[in-house]
Amino acid sequence: MEMPLSTKGIAVSLLLFVLSLAGAIEIPLSVRQLPSIKEQSTTEVAFPFDEEFTIKCKAKGNPPPIFNWTKDGKPFDLLSDPRILPSNSSGTFVIRNQGNISIFQGKYCCYAINELGTTMSEEIELIVPGIPKFPKEKINPKDVEHGDSVVLHCNPPKGIPPLHIYWMNIDLQHIPQDERVSMSLQGDLYFANVDENDSRSDYCCFAAFPRLRTIVQKMPMTLTVTRSKHANDSSSPSATAANLIKERKPRLLIPPESSGHSSDVTVIKGNDLFLECIAEGLPTPHLTWNRVNRGVIDNYGKVLMVEKVTPDDGGRYICIAKNALGETRHEFNVHIEEPPSWVDKPQSGVYSIGENLVLLCNAIGNPEPTIKWKRNGQPLGEIKHSRGMVTTREISIIQLQLQDSAVYQCEATNNHGTILATANVDVLDIRPEVLTPDDEEYVAVVGYASYLHCLFFAVPLPDITWSKEDSISRLDMPPYYQYQNGTLEIRETRKTDSGSYTCWVSNSVGRSAITATLTVRDATKVSVTPKNPQVLKSHSIEFKCHSEYDSHLRHHFKISWRKDGEELDMNRTEGRIIIEMDTLLIPSVELEDNGVYTCVGSTSLDSAVDDTRLTVLHIPDPPEDLYLSEKQIRSVRLSWTAGNSNNSPINESIVEFEENRWEPRRWQELIKLPGNVTTAVVPLAPYINYQFRVISINGVGRSQPSEPSERYETPPAAPDRNPENIRVEASEPHEMIMKWEPLRPMEQNGPGMEYKVSWRRQGIESDWNEETVKKHSLILKNTPTFIPYDIKVQAVNNLGSGPEPIVITGYSSEDIPEAAPSNVIVQVINSTLAKAIWSTIPKDRVRGHLRGYKVSWWKIRSRLDGKNHHPEKHSLMFNADRNDGMIPGLEPFSEYRLTVLAFNSKGAGPESLMYDFQTPEGVPEKPHFLKILNFDKESVTLSWGPPKKPNGIVTGYILQYQIINETDDIGPLHEVNITNPLSFTLRLSNLSASTKYKFYAKACTLQGCGKPITEEGITITEGSKAVGKISEAVKPTQKTQPLEALEPGTAYTVRLVTKHWVDNNSISADVIETRGRAYAGIYERISTQGWFIGLMGAIALLTLLLLTVCFVKRNKGGKYSVKEKEDLHPDPEGQSIKDEIFGEYSDSDEKPLKGSLRSLDTDIKTAESADSLVEYGEGDHRMFNEDGSFIGAYTGCKEKASVESIGSSTATFPLHA
Repeated sequence: MEMPLSTKGIAVSLLLFVLSLAGAIEIPLSVRQLPSIKEQSTTEVAFPFDEEFTIKCKAKGNPPPIFNWTKDGKPFDLLSDPRILPSNSSGTFVIRNQGNISIFQGKYCCYAINELGTTMSEEIELIVPGIPKFPKEKINPKDVEHGDSVVLHCNPPKGIPPLHIYWMNIDLQHIPQDERVSMSLQGDLYFANVDENDSRSDYCCFAAFPRLRTIVQKMPMTLTVTRSKHANDSSSPSATAANLIKERKPRLLIPPESSGHSSDVTVIKGNDLFLECIAEGLPTPHLTWNRVNRGVIDNYGKVLMVEKVTPDDGGRYICIAKNALGETRHEFNVHIEEPPSWVDKPQSGVYSIGENLVLLCNAIGNPEPTIKWKRNGQPLGEIKHSRGMVTTREISIIQLQLQDSAVYQCEATNNHGTILATANVDVLDIRPEVLTPDDEEYVAVVGYASYLHCLFFAVPLPDITWSKEDSISRLDMPPYYQYQNGTLEIRETRKTDSGSYTCWVSNSVGRSAITATLTVRDATKVSVTPKNPQVLKSHSIEFKCHSEYDSHLRHHFKISWRKDGEELDMNRTEGRIIIEMDTLLIPSVELEDNGVYTCVGSTSLDSAVDDTRLTVLHIPDPPEDLYLSEKQIRSVRLSWTAGNSNNSPINESIVEFEENRWEPRRWQELIKLPGNVTTAVVPLAPYINYQFRVISINGVGRSQPSEPSERYETPPAAPDRNPENIRVEASEPHEMIMKWEPLRPMEQNGPGMEYKVSWRRQGIESDWNEETVKKHSLILKNTPTFIPYDIKVQAVNNLGSGPEPIVITGYSSEDIPEAAPSNVIVQVINSTLAKAIWSTIPKDRVRGHLRGYKVSWWKIRSRLDGKNHHPEKHSLMFNADRNDGMIPGLEPFSEYRLTVLAFNSKGAGPESLMYDFQTPEGVPEKPHFLKILNFDKESVTLSWGPPKKPNGIVTGYILQYQIINETDDIGPLHEVNITNPLSFTLRLSNLSASTKYKFYAKACTLQGCGKPITEEGITITEGSKAVGKISEAVKPTQKTQPLEALEPGTAYTVRLVTKHWVDNNSISADVIETRGRAYAGIYERISTQGWFIGLMGAIALLTLLLLTVCFVKRNKGGKYSVKEKEDLHPDPEGQSIKDEIFGEYSDSDEKPLKGSLRSLDTDIKTAESADSLVEYGEGDHRMFNEDGSFIGAYTGCKEKASVESIGSSTATFPLHA
């Protein structure tokens, strides 16, 4: 039944779609199937030197096929000759070379047959070449006359191509060939015309067959060239006629003129085309071709070759042979033909019962090929039946049945060959067979795709279902994807995808299943640090590859490194690149280390990569190829080629020059240019022999200089400029020195540089005075003092003068001012600041450039004590335009003296009349000290000293106090105003017990009160006591003083103070602690011992004896009586002097008793005392007055100090001698 035409195309398309799916899986050998050829020979050559020759034919099928052969279309029995060795498992056979194998030459065809059908191989040609030989023949010599043409034929024997022909002599020397003598494509040697030199008896033709490893030689040929008897006699008129007869226009030998002026040439598409024209004539013809757009001319113009021709190469080609007498031509009509090639060829397929079949066969070629069908090796003509039809280019069958299984073959043939296409049509009806093994185990990686295979073979096509573990749900939704071949893909695998999977394959015939297990591992990750670094050349860089991978794969994990895609040796431990597993170190990078470095971390399952780009920075390469052009008098164009920037853009170029006249070998900067500029017009100066070089600068630094350019010398010229900085410098009186900055050598513009100096006095009509000098100064003598002059200096050289110079004003030499400022007065601003005012001196008395005024002042005396002071001058300078100035830093309540003078460059003029002024009172400094003398439970005694600098008459003191606690919160401030300036102590009552207080004391004058001095202390608690005791006065020479009635285990403060010293400031103080009662008991027990009593008695007796001796000596010297007399009747005046001296001393620091005398010495010297307590301490006699009495008396006191007092200040008690 024929299919309706309207649905035929749709059915064919659907059928082809099904065929493409079915053909995707090869039929397993376990399934019954048609035979199919899997391997066969094509063309075989049986070389005589081979021991055997193999003709292959392998096929598969179920049942296994048997093999038959045909040779040249006739059955061929492999057992017909004992030299044939057939294969037991295929149709292949081997022919042993035992001589005379030419009988096996022919075209073979292999047939593979089983009970389902027959398939046929393509034609296999076996070539058995003979050994090529030239025939033994007698070759007659050729005798020709001079100018005739001749052909020496080679006629090589037949053999397997390629064939190479050579013409040589008996000594194997090549016969020279040219436009006159050449060999044709067939191997014959053509002479367009001969001469006597062509005569020889050993023209030999050699034929080489490379595949046969054979070269054969033809018998030598003899060619004799003679001249006619008239030609031999050059004086004969007949000789000239003979030469004219031999000259002729060209005549074609190939193609021969007998074939006409045109010929047809057929060539197969893809082969090479050779067209040949060989002509004879005299003179020798020259050959040309009119169509050589794609061809190659060879053999001295006689051969046109076109490689691998296409249809476009077909058409007309013309060769032209021409000499002086004429020309001839031949036309080739080239036809391009081609062997058959497939457009559509039948495809093998697997079909189920009831499906439809369409096989197409269509081929092209030139000539058009004929197409024939075969079924199971038998020709199949055009037929029609109820389920299908066979036409030239199509076989169609509907409702396929099992018996329709067959091997269909299509053969296309034309003059140039035959092609064969085979299609196995297997009609099957079987249950599914799963080809993938059961219980496969798969290992996947998180994030990657996983593939679980379930390859099958089944006809009809089955339904495939995947499920996971015990679930019955189909895995056909994302992230799952099922391919038609049964493979299940998990697009992005997760850890939860681990488990067991089942694949079910079922069709109408049956059902099969397999299981598979999926294990999911963590993905490998790598990262390289640092990322894309930029490193200076010769610095180091270390790349680190950080990795993460599944612990189950640790034994399979490895790291490798690549540079620009090329693998690096992992065993590098030396050299410029050092690799140790995850670390890549380049100790000193070079420019060739630029590139992308890749770390590859791989396991047996996956791999990961990460890149980093290393950029090596370096100074630019020096510029190259400096070139000078556009050479002008004052400029030249400099061009260059920039060097490699070495990964850091060139941002600036510096052009330097060197000249060999003034400063040879010294390079100087000329101009700077942007980095992208490589040509510039550079300015030049005259009379310079230049050469240039260029330096490039990038972010790394400066390049090396380029090679110098050629030299370019500019011509000389007159100066362009005049000297600058013209000035008149200080000199001797009545003298004027004019100086200027000379022109630099490069500014002189030519030889013979001099300076023309012109001057004239201002205010007087006179001509310019001129003088030309070579140096850069000029001295004028006998000039008046400080008179203005007009001055100008002009540069001059051998080629002319510079531009008109600028006139400047200069003054002749100066002298010191001859007048002093007048009307000097002082306005007192406050106690420390005053303002000086004066009248400026007349300009004509300055005698120079007035530089300013100098104000000097000094202190005469203090208004407080009326003492005169040694003058200590202070000075300030003020600008020339000032007539007043502030005088800072004055001392209050003092008398000062002041002068003013003017000065110029020559020096200072006379001082003004002295002016005296006084400063008023100021506020005093803070009191010299503030001491806490005694703390009781509710009261305290304070002592203070007058300020060192009262800055006026002290009118009284203000005492303030307030409670403070540990958090620094303060209570209300209480104030006591003391109007008696001679009062230095005060007892404050009604204080709180065990409370911390802060005390303030400040001195006051009529101008106000100064800054306070502060002290802190804590009142004592209930029941405690702080009682001070004062010892009797001790002598200055005394080193120790016993302290009695002390409490055991108690801390005491011991002070050494001066007697009658109103400040009561201690010379030294220390804290001591008595031993406890346990130690006292020891002493008590010792004091009751007899030996101790006896020892004490002896000491007392010895002391009494010493005292007696001293008493006697005192009576003899008389000095001790004076001392006693003074103690009884002290001198009030002398005592007041002593009090004044000690009153200048101040030392608020607590010092150890041991160093007290040294401390006192310092202040005594400051007060300019005539006596030194340090010397007293050393026992010098100067510590006594003239009568031997001691200057002063010292005393000390004992006091129990609280813990708080020890840390801040120590209570000092008043002295009452």
